[in-house]
This record gives sequence, structure tokens and C-alpha cells, in this order.
Amino acid sequence: MSLKERITEDMKAAMRAKDAERLGTIRLLTAAMKQKEVDERIELDDPMVIAIVDKMLKQRKDSIDAFEKAARQDLVDKEKAEVLVLQAYLPARLGAEEVAAEVKAIVAELGAKGLGDMGKVMGAVKARLAGKADMGLVSAAVKAALAG
Repeated sequence: MSLKERITEDMKAAMRAKDAERLGTIRLLTAAMKQKEVDERIELDDPMVIAIVDKMLKQRKDSIDAFEKAARQDLVDKEKAEVLVLQAYLPARLGAEEVAAEVKAIVAELGAKGLGDMGKVMGAVKARLAGKADMGLVSAAVKAALAG
């Protein structure tokens, strides 16, 4: 079963269970997926769906930061609940050590030296680790590998 099919089945299950919060989050995700399909006239595969989920997670995390600064705990709780639902659709993530090891291998393959090569390294890293690691963690690992 593809990730897209799993999301559709989860939406049906949430409807049957009358789980309004979960259903709302899944509907937001399906709307984003349909929007991408319509805009680009493509059929989404699993890596594309994972990219959409990643983007939505980043938006939620940014919102949580903003709501915490504004002391809006009700909105923080709502966003955190959405994060939990969205994270269920991501594959297992690499840990910090695994990301650092992958980045070091890529830097060695490319022969990159210094922060001037960061763009080249990030392009290669994104291609290899897309959907498998948090890109904020990846970016920090690339900076550390190129600076050291």
C-alpha cells in the first residue's frame, strides 16, 4: 500500500471513529497533496508525499514557536497534536550520529573544503537523505563538517 493510499484509509477510519482532530489534520494533508497534483499535473509517489509531510511539519514547528512566544497555549496544543498525526506518515528518521556520518562521507566523495562548497554538498545530501532526516539537523552537520 502506498503512503497516499494509507493516508486515505486513515482518513476514512478517522471519519468512522468521529475523531475530529485527527480527521482535520489528515484532510489538510490530503488537500496539500491534491493541490500539488493539480498544480504540477503529476501523480504523487511516496517520496513526494513525504516531502509534503516534511513541509507541513516544519510549518507546524514554526507556528508552535510563534504561539509559545505569544503565550497562546491553546494554539500550541493544537499544533502539537497535528505534529503527532503528521509524524506517523514519515519513515524512521536517522539520528544525529548517522546524519553526521552520511554528511562526512558525502563531503569526502565531493572533495568539498570550506563553507564555500556548502551549496554543492547540501544538494548532494538532500538527494540522498530526503525524507530520512530532519533537514535542520542535516544543515548543522554540513556546516560542522565543512568548518572542521
